[in-house]
Amino acid sequence: MELLTSGCGVSVARRAQLVAVLAEPEDLTASRLRGLVGLADALEVRADLVGDPDPRRLRRHFRGPLTYSLRSRRHGGRSALGPVERRARLLRAADQYDLVDLEAMDDLVPELLVGIPPRQRRVSWHQPEAARPERYADRGFGAAMWEASEALRHRFAVMRAVPAAVYLLVPQPGAQYGSASPLLLTGLGRADVTAFASGPAGIWTRVLAPWLGAPVVFGRAGAPGADGMPSVAQLRTDYGLPALPPLDALFGIAGQATGRSLSPRLHNAALRHLRLPALYLPFSVDAFSRFWRWAFDFGALARLPLRGLTVTAPHKRSAVEVADVADPHALRCGAANVLWCDAGCWRAATTDTVAALHTLAQAGVDPSGLRAAVIGCGGAGQAVALALDQAGTEVTLVNRGEARARDASSRLGLPYVPLSRFSPAGHTVLVHATPVVERPPFPITAADRDAVVLELVYRDPPTALMSATRAGGLLGIDGWEVLFVEVSEQFRLLTGHPLPEALPLRPLCFGSAGPAEAGDLAVPAGQPQARSPRRSASREAS
Repeated sequence: MELLTSGCGVSVARRAQLVAVLAEPEDLTASRLRGLVGLADALEVRADLVGDPDPRRLRRHFRGPLTYSLRSRRHGGRSALGPVERRARLLRAADQYDLVDLEAMDDLVPELLVGIPPRQRRVSWHQPEAARPERYADRGFGAAMWEASEALRHRFAVMRAVPAAVYLLVPQPGAQYGSASPLLLTGLGRADVTAFASGPAGIWTRVLAPWLGAPVVFGRAGAPGADGMPSVAQLRTDYGLPALPPLDALFGIAGQATGRSLSPRLHNAALRHLRLPALYLPFSVDAFSRFWRWAFDFGALARLPLRGLTVTAPHKRSAVEVADVADPHALRCGAANVLWCDAGCWRAATTDTVAALHTLAQAGVDPSGLRAAVIGCGGAGQAVALALDQAGTEVTLVNRGEARARDASSRLGLPYVPLSRFSPAGHTVLVHATPVVERPPFPITAADRDAVVLELVYRDPPTALMSATRAGGLLGIDGWEVLFVEVSEQFRLLTGHPLPEALPLRPLCFGSAGPAEAGDLAVPAGQPQARSPRRSASREAS
């Protein structure tokens, strides 16, 4: 197999092994198993979640290697079996599975080691949830991460005393955003060790680990799980796995619930199309300033520098604060949704202004001289209001909370109306910039017949507001169109390259993270929306 050198100097295979984890009863159906053919290289049966299926039946539908895992509660699973019954089930599995997972704290006993030869062993360690998280506040982030990676190396040194085909280490993500687990892989020089952090905050470590030398990457056979494990299809479509092209820099999205974002799918597709040696990852962030310091230390230790971020609420104000230079729109709004490194200088900007004006122009709407209402005074709402104001529109801010509305009104010099007293009548442009999707935030039936509704959130099926808008015969511009403009502008700022025109953004978004389904998301008013896998409302690109 052809090898390459990763950004951290480690020789890694150009392709990882993609393992589909059977974690739900539906994963055992014939249709699900057949659907994994061509997507996954191997299967792992989580027997603590789905019981003990007949391996012969699994092999009738899937011919790749099979791994048996009976995860105990101590290792974050659901099995509460006593030692006698547990060992009996593991020994039975050794007769029919290619690999059997042995937990490092309890299963490395003579009975199992005699009955399960090294070629069938996967020795694993999952850090108990009760373990004390890493604390970086009292010392440097770099020093703390290095200490954590060294602790993992010592743990692995104990584990490797038992010969096995594969070793797996999964620590808790800790007090910070992920853990130092990927650093264990750098310089290790082994092709039998996989390490990543558990939970939603550890998604980026799962994705990055193969580039640092991990031989396998795990994805759920079905939908992504609450445990932070992406689906096999998502690993392929969003990150291009199991292929491992050269990598020497990182980009990402910093926010909350980033594992559901479409941004990695679109940005990574563009990076692959242009053959740029970079990867775009989802970072779950609670305190941006701490994440910012952590990112630079991690990049230095892993020799994979962070080159840029898209930033979502509630961190847009922090993005302005950490930047060396912020553009005038971001400064006036006090919010930025993109940060990028330009010749050593970190710049911040908001792309919401460009997106709003461009999508209106695409729909044939010239906002100059019109009256507009912007519902929602967050970072995105303020940016759109500013763009419309500078385009010659008479803008009114609308918000439910008075404090934020007063702040935005003072910052932008625009009038505001409480949402409880707002009527859409008399406004030609209605911009919805709140996360409310289950119900229209204002009575669309009261809008003028020539009104245009521009919504910043995207969802499939459409939001309640967009459905009502189109049902009423009004022009509705949904968040999908905004997303495409945002991604295009952000990619240009992050990489210095225009988004490839040949990149099929709509099919990528509508694809089920498997083969993409072509479908035009810009459905004319009154026509049925093409259906695709359900996507929650989001503003990842903002």
